[in-house]
Amino acid sequence: MKFRIFTRGDVDGFFGLMLDNLIQILVLSGLCIGLGGMSPEFLATRVLPGVAISLLFGNILYALQAFRLAKSSSREDVTALPYGINTVSLFAFFFFVIFPIYKATGDSIAAWKVGLLASFTSGLIEIAGSFVADKIRKNTPRAALLSALAGIAITFISMDFLVRTFQNPMVAFLPFSVLLLQYFGKFQFPFHIPGGLISIALGIFLAYVTPYFGFPDITKPFPSWDFHLYLPLPALQELWETLSYANFLAYFAVIFPMGIFNVIGSLQNIESAEASGDSYSTRNSLLINGSGTLLGAFFGSPFPTTIYIGHPGWKALGAKHGYSILNGLFITGVILLGGVSILESLIPIEAGMGIVLWIGIVIAAQCFQSVPSHHAPAVVVGLLPALAGWAVLLLQNAFNYLQGDLSQVDLNAPLFPYPLGGILALSQGFLVSSMVWASIVVQILDSQWRGAGIWALVGALLSLFGCLHSFSLIGNSVQGSFSFPGNLNFVWSYLLLSVFFFLVSLSSRKVSTGPV
Repeated sequence: MKFRIFTRGDVDGFFGLMLDNLIQILVLSGLCIGLGGMSPEFLATRVLPGVAISLLFGNILYALQAFRLAKSSSREDVTALPYGINTVSLFAFFFFVIFPIYKATGDSIAAWKVGLLASFTSGLIEIAGSFVADKIRKNTPRAALLSALAGIAITFISMDFLVRTFQNPMVAFLPFSVLLLQYFGKFQFPFHIPGGLISIALGIFLAYVTPYFGFPDITKPFPSWDFHLYLPLPALQELWETLSYANFLAYFAVIFPMGIFNVIGSLQNIESAEASGDSYSTRNSLLINGSGTLLGAFFGSPFPTTIYIGHPGWKALGAKHGYSILNGLFITGVILLGGVSILESLIPIEAGMGIVLWIGIVIAAQCFQSVPSHHAPAVVVGLLPALAGWAVLLLQNAFNYLQGDLSQVDLNAPLFPYPLGGILALSQGFLVSSMVWASIVVQILDSQWRGAGIWALVGALLSLFGCLHSFSLIGNSVQGSFSFPGNLNFVWSYLLLSVFFFLVSLSSRKVSTGPV
């Protein structure tokens, strides 16, 4: 068998993953400069090179992992795990660690140093989790692992880019339709040109041409590109200065949940890859991820990396291992040469977001396609917590825009039109609560009453330590209250549910219902 380094599908996969990585880099750059007080020069010399080396490390190793799997299984359709900056941790570490320190002290360097501590600790949690994660994965129903990803795909990925698509239809409709035509309709373009390449080129063309016909101009002026080589600089001394028990204790409530969140999210993405036909070692995959986060912290990046959502989408594009190599080399080159702003101006988000939108659709579809058909109700239940998480994000943005104070709203008041307390409780820890409730429903569908009771007990234990449903409101910021004994209302509710299921399991009668 011939294993090529790059294929046409790798070109499509590269554009999609590159745009995804680029969006994260643009977001963190805007936050660090606009709200974190960092100068563009500091960002370019101390932060982004660390991001670059962590991305290069992970992309290359995941490509090698896919190549070895292809060789050992004699298959030519193995797709590497996608990899990049963890979006959730990015926002959590910035708004709950970096930003508060800068706001309190006015010292952006001190805030950056504590951010390094947060990222370093998160990497250690990921590595430690790699030794127990496989047991969690084997004992969790596939519907539970995948439904949380489907919820994120529908809300935070698909809805975000779908709204942008309808905001600028003249630029976004045609590029998105090109992808639908090739990958859903199996249409082959002339000369076998990859649909992703056509989509990006068409989007760029429309973005620059449509303003001449009276449509909105979404392009940005090209900044001057001052060629410099920004090599990664070690930040070990700065990291060592912040390694204190006081700092760790102060931000443990943010660091630990985000580390666990990253491990669980990576587990779900590994399961998603296996559902697509690519079975990777859980431990090795998580070790690569955690090591990438540590390496980034050692060279100045305060933002953890993760195994990205979207493996089935990249696989459907025909991407193999080459797309990961292309992405790592390209993003690293752009960062180290200071070309991020040039790339942002050349490729408007609206011109390339069709690929990411398509990825979100495929992820959500896979969840229903790769589980037993009778587990479909569990998948639906697993989607609901992510919808609450998305609703809370919309609420926060609305209150920020209107300069309101969310913390002053009565938690029992019907807001849009649901009680605010219920939305917040459902949204906190939604990635894990999605797994718990989807697992409970799977056990019920399979008449495993004791299994349902065990999962309800897991929910009680997680609630006891504040991992689920616990929150505090500070202005418009919704913070998970990771503390003992958590929200006792939910602790006792889960315990009562667990007792109920165990009592049902003691009955020898099996209740059967007719078709609904």
